[in-house]
Amino acid sequence: MNKKPQFPDEQSSEGAFTRQGDAFREWVTEDGSSGYPAAHGRYHLYVSWACPWAHRTIIVRKLKRLEEVIGMTVVDPIRDNRGWAFRDGPGHSTDPVNGFQFLSAAYQASDPAYRGRVTVPVLWDRETCRIVSNSDDDIMRMFNMAFTRFTDSEVDLYPVDLRREIDHLNDDIYEQVNDGVYRAGFATSQPAYEHAVRRLFEALDGLELRLNTQRFLFGINPVETDWRLFETLIRFDAVYHGHFKCNIRRIIDYPNLYGYLKDLYQYDGVAETVNMDHIKRHYYITHDDINPTGIVPLGPDQDLLSPRGREHL
Repeated sequence: MNKKPQFPDEQSSEGAFTRQGDAFREWVTEDGSSGYPAAHGRYHLYVSWACPWAHRTIIVRKLKRLEEVIGMTVVDPIRDNRGWAFRDGPGHSTDPVNGFQFLSAAYQASDPAYRGRVTVPVLWDRETCRIVSNSDDDIMRMFNMAFTRFTDSEVDLYPVDLRREIDHLNDDIYEQVNDGVYRAGFATSQPAYEHAVRRLFEALDGLELRLNTQRFLFGINPVETDWRLFETLIRFDAVYHGHFKCNIRRIIDYPNLYGYLKDLYQYDGVAETVNMDHIKRHYYITHDDINPTGIVPLGPDQDLLSPRGREHL
């Protein structure tokens, strides 16, 4: 049987998905020493509500109250062979900054030799007319640390005393959970799929135990690791459980993880960053090799606004 990989250039000979690295890794800094000084209105964020990597940056922008400082444009959730597109529609729009029809134009404007996959998020510099970064990890930290004089938010998602522990847990969660669901869903061999799924659920089981005695991953306040995990959990039962065959258990089957998911979802302003219509239509329609009918499921029926039961922790 000919098993077509979702992204042929990111597939190993053993059938495992190996995600490409981020191509643009410049930094916006508070003092401008990087060549990209933090400024009001200079930078623009291109995102998809559907993409978990982009969703992280949307949440940090929200939590840091940077909506008036950093503009944002959302792409069409349906991605075809031309890539992410700017179109008018519910929850997405044309590009008001550059008039790009496709996000690939931003990549070509920044590096005409670029031949990799075009991804979101993208942090665009309106002054130099190029991409500063397409790394969600870096963009999260720029938003957290570089724009403090433009916001009254006191949220710190990367506190100095926890940075080493945050970095370590970030790596584990990325390898086994965040990217783990993709390694399962995009696998083209049984061994690659089973390896990814087993690691994924071992990690979820461990996180369930960790959250038994504390409200968030590092105590009473969420940090960037919590939001990096949230984007996978919010998509899990609706997409990854069925579409990516991560079906040993659902998040709703984990009492602590499900309560934790609701706790984060109910965090001030976060629910409005979750567009389940975009999420489900993107995965079920765009991945036509996995779901050739393009049928988008109606479920699951989740009440994410029900009591969390974690306030005592």
